[in-house]
Amino acid sequence: MARVLLVEDEPSLRFALAHGLRQAGFSVLDAADAREGWARLDEAEVVVLDRMLPDEDGLNFLARLRRTPRYERMPVLMLTARASERDRVEGLLGGADDYLTKPFSTAELAARLVALLRRSRGAEVLRRGELVVDTERGRVTLGGREVGLTRREFDLLAFLARDPGRVYDRETLLERVWGPDFLGTLRTVDQHVAQLREKLGGRWIETVRGKGYRFTEAP
Repeated sequence: MARVLLVEDEPSLRFALAHGLRQAGFSVLDAADAREGWARLDEAEVVVLDRMLPDEDGLNFLARLRRTPRYERMPVLMLTARASERDRVEGLLGGADDYLTKPFSTAELAARLVALLRRSRGAEVLRRGELVVDTERGRVTLGGREVGLTRREFDLLAFLARDPGRVYDRETLLERVWGPDFLGTLRTVDQHVAQLREKLGGRWIETVRGKGYRFTEAP
């Protein structure tokens, strides 16, 4: 269940798109303007961005996003009522990964998002010192030797390794790795961290007392 951030100021369209995307299997976060959208970026895997927002032009928002290391590779699909070739080229050159002109069907939007996520996830290889997390093949190697992980262990390690040094609390990890509909407890996160540490030789995932966990390359 991929997490889509929908930044669209028109309420009826935002509601319709959010409903359609949820029906297509996405988890949808919605925002009515650039300020609200920026505040929710950390929760998203892919962004659907309206070109015309009330507080900032969509291209300016996109430029800020691409200048920020944490978000520079986040997939972005831009929506617009402008159908000219010049506008499409401007959006793509401005950093959008795809461009969809209104009106459009929710089915087409969902299909384009699936394609964007497939491309962005498939090409990712995280190299953290002697630890390599290959999300395309679902493999982890440490010092050249493969480490056998369960799917959830792999997902948790990849999530933390994407942003070294950043602290995530257990609630966020449970929602982002297991999904908002998971019925387990916070203890699930602790158990998987313990299992990862055992398999990785006690390194890489650090406990920050009272706050949560973070990925660290320090021994």
